[in-house]
Amino acid sequence: MAIRVMLVDDQALLRTGFRMVLAAQPDMEVVAEAGDGAEAIEVLRSTAVDVVLMDVRMPKLDGVEATSRICAQPDPPKVLILTTFDLDEYAFSGLKAGASGFMLKDVPPGELLAAIRSVHSGDAVVAPSTTRRLLDRFSPMLPSGNPEPQHKDVARLTEREREVMLLVAQGLSNGEIAGRLVLSEATVKTHVGRILTKLSLRDRVQVVVLAYETGLVRAGGGAG
Repeated sequence: MAIRVMLVDDQALLRTGFRMVLAAQPDMEVVAEAGDGAEAIEVLRSTAVDVVLMDVRMPKLDGVEATSRICAQPDPPKVLILTTFDLDEYAFSGLKAGASGFMLKDVPPGELLAAIRSVHSGDAVVAPSTTRRLLDRFSPMLPSGNPEPQHKDVARLTEREREVMLLVAQGLSNGEIAGRLVLSEATVKTHVGRILTKLSLRDRVQVVVLAYETGLVRAGGGAG
């Protein structure tokens, strides 16, 4: 069954470009479009969608608030935030609102397609290098953090799980973490799964958000 994608952007030309890229894929189908967040929410009432490509800056209702409302619904579609990075200061808020990741609007088509497939399969999508740059750029928006994390379940993590969590929060991929800790990627994936379960988090994006908000990781990507 094809991945059902919705395009939400106030620029019709960008939607057309994305639609052309997705239409060429045998496993994807653009089933809906919207020019702003309010329209997107309305369309979703009557259209089954798996993944929403969500712009941030739009009239009527921006992508952050739309993402928040969509993700609050029962069994919502995955939301992938599209950001211009240099101009968009709302990407971190989009992740907090429930988005499963973000991509730059000028992302190469292959990376966009891979991101859609990853989000659909339940993974979070944040290019590690982009994660580091974005969080470093917008770290002044975040609390300064305390010496010890305040999340009540962090203490339940094993020493190895805490190591993995810190590296996830710094934007490293499973492969990079495996190389750093001399583990197999499968083992790292298992650790990440346990971290998500113990902390009641949806995906590794929420791990990043939690680590920065609690002070586990500070501005610049270092451990707290």
